[in-house]
Amino acid sequence: MSNPNLAAQRLPVFDKFIGELRAVWAAETDDQRRMEKAKPLLERLVMDDTLKAHSASWPSTEGRKNLLLYVDPDYAFVVNGVVRMPGRTGSVHDHADAWVLYGVLDGSESLERYERIDDGSRPGYAEVKLSSVTTGTQGKVDLVPPKAIHAEQGGPGRSVAIIVRTQKLGEGTVLQRRYDPKAKTVVEQYGPTQIPYEVVA
Repeated sequence: MSNPNLAAQRLPVFDKFIGELRAVWAAETDDQRRMEKAKPLLERLVMDDTLKAHSASWPSTEGRKNLLLYVDPDYAFVVNGVVRMPGRTGSVHDHADAWVLYGVLDGSESLERYERIDDGSRPGYAEVKLSSVTTGTQGKVDLVPPKAIHAEQGGPGRSVAIIVRTQKLGEGTVLQRRYDPKAKTVVEQYGPTQIPYEVVA
């Protein structure tokens, strides 16, 4: 490698995606409209074979971790990556005030959506019921609004997803809710540990 700086550059398709997101955020001030405009951009990104091949070497994020792929210095949106092991069982949770786009890059996953059926008056108690299940393979992108109760479940093989968030989650940010449908409990806690990871060519 004659120029070490070139080796540190982002993968071109990922760098283009970041530029497109920044243009959306610059043009729109409403987070919902931003995410609606970002959705087709993420759909195109997760269909890219170059990025899919790149993700084959990404480390597992099991143990409540996210790969922190990008944090925008001006608009504070975040791009995360998750790598699920086969048959992974996900928890039922929300993303607090963040809007989230969840796109499957490799493998298959299912997104379970829940609705809360109690009145929320008892601290630590919550009744939720499953309202829908959407199964997705490469190219599937779901928009998850703030406070929406959901769970991501792994498929039969390893899976990889790219996540766009309107704000950073994790330790020291905002408290999210985690639900246990069987025990009918809810707790507030910080989201996954953020592990910085560069998507470089």
